[in-house]
Amino acid sequence: MTRQPTVLDVAEIAGVSRQTVSNVLNSPHIVRPDTRERVEEAIKQLGYRPHASARRLRTRKSSTIGIRLDPVTNGISGSVLDRFLHALTEQADAFGLRVLLFTARDPDDEIAQFERLLDGADVDGFVLTSTTYEDPRTEWLLEHDAPFVTFGRPWGAADVYDPRHRWVDVDGHHGVAEATRGMLELGVSHVAYLGWPPPSGTGDERRLGWRDTMLAAPGLGLREPDLDALEIACEDGVEQGSTAVRALLARGVRVDAVVCASDSLALGALMVLGTSVPIVGYDNTPVAAAVKLSSVEQPLEQAAGAALELFRAVGPRGDSFDPDGSANDPDHRLLRPRVFWR
Repeated sequence: MTRQPTVLDVAEIAGVSRQTVSNVLNSPHIVRPDTRERVEEAIKQLGYRPHASARRLRTRKSSTIGIRLDPVTNGISGSVLDRFLHALTEQADAFGLRVLLFTARDPDDEIAQFERLLDGADVDGFVLTSTTYEDPRTEWLLEHDAPFVTFGRPWGAADVYDPRHRWVDVDGHHGVAEATRGMLELGVSHVAYLGWPPPSGTGDERRLGWRDTMLAAPGLGLREPDLDALEIACEDGVEQGSTAVRALLARGVRVDAVVCASDSLALGALMVLGTSVPIVGYDNTPVAAAVKLSSVEQPLEQAAGAALELFRAVGPRGDSFDPDGSANDPDHRLLRPRVFWR
């Protein structure tokens, strides 16, 4: 039977002490970058895996992250958080972490679950999804000094870059702006926007991506009242999207193309307009692929990895994680989506 590599084996290959290897595994921010790289390369070369149970006994930590399993929804875009959760669970092992799923009826019930899981030392902290304006969950976690990372910015917070609130998010403004520019490059001028009623942090940002791009387009000749006429807001859903587009057309508004806040709304627009008008959705769901609908794709695997990295605080403070050229700081990651044209 082949012997499993040990910390001493890693130390020998890297030319460091056993304590240095332990520091890289447990407190990497205190190790010099060049030394940390040598140790990490030795770990990779040997295929060394830390003994999770021993680490938990030594550090009195569970190495477990709690995350709420959202209620089952019938919406087309409901698969997005499922994909994020799958990516998070799949990548957690590489960070020496496990994922514990729990359910909750509403934010108050979720906070009650926080308290129960922390009191029982079942988790070290949480990853939160579906952030909202003045989110009571993050307020509770900050008040109780509980580690957490959110997938989504703290909408409405006085300081969105508060280092105590680590977050990962996708730049919806950039994604919808790219979709809108792509439509304008087709030579059309009246690009409508189908989104959600305000206030919605995510929805408002996507809407501004469309509006800012339309206003900045050279030679377009559309003014604020023209854009107001091209903007539609409704609740998310295929039927709601179809109804909203029919109402827009009934008002006699010229529509050359449509950019949508979700694939559900885009499918609703497609059912009314057919293929005669170009349409772009958001989230690049399997349904969008099946009906050959262009859509903005969120980098969910990248977002999951960034959330785990922030939770573990991998790397020295002050290092930034910049996978695609977007601006970031050590505690916050804003990732850029891309438009999947079909």
